[in-house]
Amino acid sequence: MADAFEEENEQTVSLNEYLDEVEDQELEADLVLGGDEGKECTYVKGYMKRQAIFSCLTCVPEGNAGVCTACSLSCHDGHEIIELWTKRKFRCDCGNSKFGEFYCKLLASKDIENEENSYNHNFKGKYCTCGRPYPDPDVEEQVEMIQCCMCEDWFHEEHLGLDSTIKIPRDEDGEPLYEDLICHMCSPICSFLTLYPKTIFAAHQEPNSATPSKEKGVMQTAPSAAGSSTMSEDASSEPLTVEPAVPDNNSKSVGDDDKGKSDACRLGVDLLSAELTSEKSQPMFLVKNWREVLCGCQKCSDFYVKKGISFLLDKEDSIAEYEKIAKQKRDEKMQQLEGAELNFLSNLGHVEKMEILSGIADMKDEIRSFLQSFDGSKPITSEDIHQVFDNLKKRRRME
Repeated sequence: MADAFEEENEQTVSLNEYLDEVEDQELEADLVLGGDEGKECTYVKGYMKRQAIFSCLTCVPEGNAGVCTACSLSCHDGHEIIELWTKRKFRCDCGNSKFGEFYCKLLASKDIENEENSYNHNFKGKYCTCGRPYPDPDVEEQVEMIQCCMCEDWFHEEHLGLDSTIKIPRDEDGEPLYEDLICHMCSPICSFLTLYPKTIFAAHQEPNSATPSKEKGVMQTAPSAAGSSTMSEDASSEPLTVEPAVPDNNSKSVGDDDKGKSDACRLGVDLLSAELTSEKSQPMFLVKNWREVLCGCQKCSDFYVKKGISFLLDKEDSIAEYEKIAKQKRDEKMQQLEGAELNFLSNLGHVEKMEILSGIADMKDEIRSFLQSFDGSKPITSEDIHQVFDNLKKRRRME
């Protein structure tokens, strides 16, 4: 009896709400996949600046190989797949020596190994310093994880090594105020950032302050065997931003000619010879556009190369830029589809147009009738769907 009352109290959604949810999920998937439709192996594009990568534990249980979107769909369908969201400077491994006798169905001819690829324990389905999977089967309520923009690992907030006096920058509603996280293990190599204005670092916001937007690095729907990593984003609010620091009329800005290497150093410090150490490794929370502040002079660029962090000067490396490009691709694709539909209708005669519009109207009426007469306490089955289409066929015959 109690079960019956529970079923009656189940939350219901309207058809429009369901369609909106589906559209949101499609948008999130497009942002994660970078607009990649998954039709061609990306191996021929070399070590891409950033792309969606998957690990197949069925083929490579050691977890030291990654495949592109197309290969995850065509070559590893039905396998145990770990979604890794995105990785930088990565080339598809599918079918190389790590896969034994397995070959890539989309592109069989590949190098034995991709020597420039890097792998971490994420490829084994483990995250954070605790090495737990996500979702974690041993906990009832999943806890959000944050990705480090340097090592690209994901961390639980309680495992970031924060001092008790330091708070994660959040607004009064508990939403993150930062764009990027540099974890406590990567912060020593980025200690040079403390030489820049403090405005590049996000600060915790007390109640009754302005509310910027959510950040782009929170794992809510995690890397899983099948699905996409969801990013929090609130387009209605403005994120914290920084302007390029230490302006110099005699120097070029980052991104100008000479591959972003300006004549004068913004910092006035030779990072290669400077001793930059911190008393204790603490994570760094950075605001939107913080990379645009970085100096791109020759000496600083040489420092980035030596430390293996030259990607910081590449705008396309950031998640924000990756998602921006993905959204542009999606918008272009939607416009093309709309144009194709309009062209299709414009090439039809009046009778054909009326038949299509009449068919659409009939379908709406039939679905509306079905929903009005349907018992909301019962699930919709495949037989119900077949009945809707059978009724449509009968209606068309009667006409």
